Amino acid sequence: MMMIPRMVKNKTPAPVQITAEQVLKEATEREDSRILRPPKQKITDSDELAEYRLRRRKEFEDKIRGAKTNSQVWVRYADWEESQKDHDRARSVWERALEDESYRNHTLWLKYAEFEMRNKDVNHARNVWDRAVKILPRVDQFWYKYIHMEEILGNIDGARKIFERWMDWSPDQQAWLCFIKFELRYNEIERSRSIYERFVLCHPKASSFIRYAKFEMKNSQVSLARIVYERAIEMLKDVEEEAEMIFVAFAEFEELCKEVERARFLYKYALDHIPKGRAEDLYKKFVAFEKQYGNKEGIDDAIVGRRKLQYEGEVRKNPLNYDSWFDYISLEETLGDKDRIREVYERAIANVPLAEEKRYWQRYIYLWIDYALFEEIIAEDVERTRAVYRECLELIPHSKFSFAKIWLLAAQFEIRQLNLSGARRILGNAIGKAPKHKIFKKYIEIELHLGNIDRCRKLYARYLEWSPESCYAWTKFAEFERSLAETERARAIFELAISQPVLDTPELLWEAYIDFEISLGELERTRALYERLLDRTKHYKVWLSFAKFEASAAQGQEDTIEHARAVFDRANTYYKESKPELKEERANLLEDWLNMEASFGDVSAVQSKLPKKLKKRMPITREDGETEYEEYIDYFFPEESQTMNLKILEAAHKWKKQKVDAF
Repeated sequence: MMMIPRMVKNKTPAPVQITAEQVLKEATEREDSRILRPPKQKITDSDELAEYRLRRRKEFEDKIRGAKTNSQVWVRYADWEESQKDHDRARSVWERALEDESYRNHTLWLKYAEFEMRNKDVNHARNVWDRAVKILPRVDQFWYKYIHMEEILGNIDGARKIFERWMDWSPDQQAWLCFIKFELRYNEIERSRSIYERFVLCHPKASSFIRYAKFEMKNSQVSLARIVYERAIEMLKDVEEEAEMIFVAFAEFEELCKEVERARFLYKYALDHIPKGRAEDLYKKFVAFEKQYGNKEGIDDAIVGRRKLQYEGEVRKNPLNYDSWFDYISLEETLGDKDRIREVYERAIANVPLAEEKRYWQRYIYLWIDYALFEEIIAEDVERTRAVYRECLELIPHSKFSFAKIWLLAAQFEIRQLNLSGARRILGNAIGKAPKHKIFKKYIEIELHLGNIDRCRKLYARYLEWSPESCYAWTKFAEFERSLAETERARAIFELAISQPVLDTPELLWEAYIDFEISLGELERTRALYERLLDRTKHYKVWLSFAKFEASAAQGQEDTIEHARAVFDRANTYYKESKPELKEERANLLEDWLNMEASFGDVSAVQSKLPKKLKKRMPITREDGETEYEEYIDYFFPEESQTMNLKILEAAHKWKKQKVDAF
């Protein structure tokens, strides 16, 4: 039979919500009320008591046989015997519990000793504590409680002897401090001092010496406190983890004693001997000290020292963070210590980028540049500067990438030292190993200033051999020859340039060649160049430039103006017949033609050719499938209207024919 689920009409939450925790709690309470507890037994005579004790002891013995190593069973057994006022039996249970392996259980020893103390069996308690500290001397709780018991009993000498026994085991610092406090409670100053002496030998740490020195200060023994600090520095100055703390404490001690110069000397000594990465707190203290007691120079020194620490931490954390090295070097340069500046530069340039990719070297290379400029300008060491440039150029993997800047800086340095042959050698190596446009340009510029024409020609030839597609190089070479009045050489260079199969910016090269011929007044050559250029490309700007050239050459002569009109007409015919889809370029060309004719006073012929501008809408389908419309400008030329009229007549004739056929 199929069960039909019942529909719940009201699904709103009840006003009182019951949690799972409440359900479980209520179930537990009801279960507890039904538990049957055994009836209370009332013992009326000694026989019943003996029977009860026998039964309980048998139960405990059975449990012990089943779980002999369970200390809780032994503790409950002994506590029960104690509750029966049978201390001998209880003591016997404790002794049985400590047999075999259970003697390592310090809980049993504590419970046993507390049992004896609770029942005021002092000698038995002493015996238990004495056995416990012999067997388990590293359990500090035994010693504390043993000493506490003797002190409560007033046995001060006994407590002191226990402390001495404990100290033979070289316990932790807290044990020594408890011994010292014990002696101080009874005003034993000399004893406390002797314990401190043993304490700092057992635990030669900064915190131990500082406690010792504060003890002497508390007892107004300033000279002894200073001796303690001096001993601490002798022992801990080479321990990096402890040195900072003891130096700060010693300086604060001297500051407290109004010995400002001593404190300052300690701070500076510590800053010179402690590694920068571990002296952060020391720098903070020194800055605060100088602000309180020092002059402006002292404060500046403290702040600079703190910044040094910060930069040391940054470069230690990430040696390839060159920005941190730049900041660090800048700080050292403000201080003016040349040896220190040179040391930081050497450390910085030693961190060569791991990957031989130029993007990783672009920041690193400026470390070398700044280093070389420092040696040249500030240190005025010519040989060191030359060595820096040489090492840098040897380090760069020129087969994969290079830096024109470093080559040029090295060459310029040699020129400043009047070592022209050295500069030429550097630039020659640059061209041979890693030729770049900047290097060729600068090398040619240097030779041109020196008037070495033949060297310039050789460099241009080498430049073009390396980069024959560079229109800049061809143009500059031709301009160089033009400046020497070598017109034919310049024209030959231009001709060679435009005959190259690949050029990076051919339009600039043709423009320069045309301007060159125009400047010489060679109109026919210029026209021939334009015609050759039109054979290669019929771009709108080429037509316009050709027409403007003819117009500028007209100078009011009607027959020459016809040349410009002929160019515009050829361009219009080309766009009309060969490229009818380039309507916008054709329209712009006609606008330029109209503007030219306006300057000569005859615009009627061009106006009849101008198109009409029409706004149209183009459907565009989006990614979601919906269609949008985008407006654009279309051009309607005069000859297109005749074509459209013919199409309308043809469509009408076709429609009429369909009607006749239908009837």
